[in-house]
Amino acid sequence: MAMAGLYRRILPSPPAIDFASSEGKQLFLESIQSGTMEGFFKLISYFQTQSEPAYCGLASLAMVLNALSIDPGRKWKGPWRWFDESMLDCCEPLEKVKATGISFGKLVCLAHCAGAKVEAFRTNQSTINDFRKYIMACSTSDNCHVISSYHRGTFKQTGTGHFSPIGGYHAGKDMALILDVARFKYPPHWVPLKLLWEAMNTVDEASGRPRGFMLISRLHRAPALLYTLSCKHESWVSIAKFLVDDVPCLLKSEDVKDIRNVLSVILSSLPTHFREFIKWVAEVRTREEDGSQSLSQEEKERLAIKEEVLKQVQEISLYKHVTEFLSSEKSCCKTILGTENEENFPEIAAHVCCQGAGLLSGISGSSQQFCCQATCVKCFKVNGDKPVTVVSGTVVNGSGQQGVEVLVPSSQSELSCWGCGPSNYVGMYPASNDILTALLLALPPETWSGIKEEKLLQEVHGLVSTENLPTLLQEEVLHLRGQLQLLKRCKDNKVEEDLGAPLF
Repeated sequence: MAMAGLYRRILPSPPAIDFASSEGKQLFLESIQSGTMEGFFKLISYFQTQSEPAYCGLASLAMVLNALSIDPGRKWKGPWRWFDESMLDCCEPLEKVKATGISFGKLVCLAHCAGAKVEAFRTNQSTINDFRKYIMACSTSDNCHVISSYHRGTFKQTGTGHFSPIGGYHAGKDMALILDVARFKYPPHWVPLKLLWEAMNTVDEASGRPRGFMLISRLHRAPALLYTLSCKHESWVSIAKFLVDDVPCLLKSEDVKDIRNVLSVILSSLPTHFREFIKWVAEVRTREEDGSQSLSQEEKERLAIKEEVLKQVQEISLYKHVTEFLSSEKSCCKTILGTENEENFPEIAAHVCCQGAGLLSGISGSSQQFCCQATCVKCFKVNGDKPVTVVSGTVVNGSGQQGVEVLVPSSQSELSCWGCGPSNYVGMYPASNDILTALLLALPPETWSGIKEEKLLQEVHGLVSTENLPTLLQEEVLHLRGQLQLLKRCKDNKVEEDLGAPLF
């Protein structure tokens, strides 16, 4: 009986050597003795097979991010925070990656967005000797890993462009171990490093540029804690253009006389769907069936950090100017921003619960498939600690219902919001004024240079400078600024030519 499909491929050997063969095992043992397999053990602990034929780049990146213990800051499935291919959709829609794969530049962009430190090189930007040095450095450490982009044909393998992490190095034979993420096709295998360089030194037909390699490690600072930019909504391109290109032109062309004029020029011109571009990050969990209220130590710590960021935003002078502007009856940007008050907080709470249900179900970005029957906003104390604000909801979809809780960072020290009625909500969670303050701080420093009045320009620089911000808020702002730079590269189609980390 004929069987449909393919069951694996025979690894062409030579030039490759199967990792599990006698020769492959010997190379492994010798490499351990020489200390060039240190990175292997972390990688192999998180080794995964790409879930789609074109997901080699996403699988390689997810594997490396997990091996480096980089926290994605959001849940994968159930209570678990974990990098999965389905979560790596910042720089390219997953449907497009599924159909055509991902380019070298956009995978680099994804690694930056995921909170990693990335150094990327195309073969025309490096040499084989430099590549060998990088391979040796990462093979003798477990805090740096290499992802290679190469053409399979150089190894007499079927297929074309491919991504996979490098798991180790044999100095005596000058061979690298490829941990092929297409495990349904080829097993891990050793290849001559010179041949690997030749496989990378090929042109990717999609971008017209040489392939290459990237070094991925942990950043010394944490990624976003409370605020993040999102390119989920189709309007992100126009919003990124407005912030980076249009705002400096508006400030240069308008005759602004004071801070209120500056804010009016920017905030009154905000594009539609602006609220879809910058988000505040909430903690989502499944509601306990017995109704018990408790927080783990980890949840307490993360919530405390978010609340500290919120508090620091609300203590700076720029926040006071933004708040006064938004509270003015003449402010004409309320229709775009909305108003965070007791009238629409239940609606916001319901939307957040639906998003949470989607994440907990492993269906990221699918909040429209869920309907929130009821929400309840309440505060409770845990072991005498500061009150914790919780949005609790019952969410239903076609397969049943789920109880969801969202831990909301609060800037108030005293809250009396116990119950399910719409009372005492104002100021208890991130709202337009602090979100806009954070975004204004994150705009490129050159944004303000077009202001003609020298005294006003100096005042603005004093308000938006990151130098005097508390460390926690400074890191948050710099991360947002980096995200904005990366999105600008995507908007300008420059991710293939500019591989460097965002400059702050």
